[in-house]
Order: sequence, then C-alpha cells, then structure tokens
Amino acid sequence: MITLTSNDFAGRRILIVEDEFFFAEETAHAVRQAGGVVLGPVASVEEALALIDAGQQVDGAVLDIKLGDQASFPVARTLRERGIPLIFVTGYDDWFIPQEHEDVPLYSKPMDADNVVRVLFEATRRDRDGS
Repeated sequence: MITLTSNDFAGRRILIVEDEFFFAEETAHAVRQAGGVVLGPVASVEEALALIDAGQQVDGAVLDIKLGDQASFPVARTLRERGIPLIFVTGYDDWFIPQEHEDVPLYSKPMDADNVVRVLFEATRRDRDGS
C-alpha cells in the first residue's frame, strides 16, 4: 500500500462532492494532509457543476454517488469529458453505476478517508502516466 506524504498532492486541486458532513470533512483533511488543495466540499450536483463551469482548475475528484435524491453521474460525465480523473465513494452496490462509468474506481462506505485519497492518487498517477 502506498504511503502518501505531504507532497504527493502538492499543487493539485481536488474536488470533493459529498453530502455527508463527516465524510466530507475527513476526506478534505486527508487531501490537505497529502498537500492538496480542496475544492468544496460541495453537497449537490448543481454546486459541483457550477464550480467546474466557473473555470476552477480541477486535477482530480472524489464523488459520492448518492447526493440526497440525486446521483452525481452528471458531474462524473463532465469531469471525464475534460479528462479529469475521479473516484466514486458509495454505500451502494456497484450495480447502481451506469455502464459509461463502470471503469471509475469505487470505494465503498464506510470509508477510510486516507485510503480514499490513496485510491485517488493512484487514479491521478495512472491518468498522468497514461497507463
């Protein structure tokens, strides 16, 4: 397992889309501990899309799939269209994920925020390395 340092996400701007305050704060803390800059956390599809559409640089994202009565798939679609790596976190089974997103890494709740950030780091590293 990779151990992240305070430089691994240095300068990277990580969007957190999570409607559960505790999980959002834990994830934000883990991103900051790895040297990243947190965008959000935001708790809705509309807030996430507004942040992305406002021209914010986003280098990676952690998306909770279920946000109240909405799913975060429109956010995932937008991020993927822009080539931005992301991971999903969810308490649901993977059958809930549309086929277009079945290759997105999935971390199941209850979650360990440090592990979520490690999974995201791997996703961003693979994206950057082209592997």
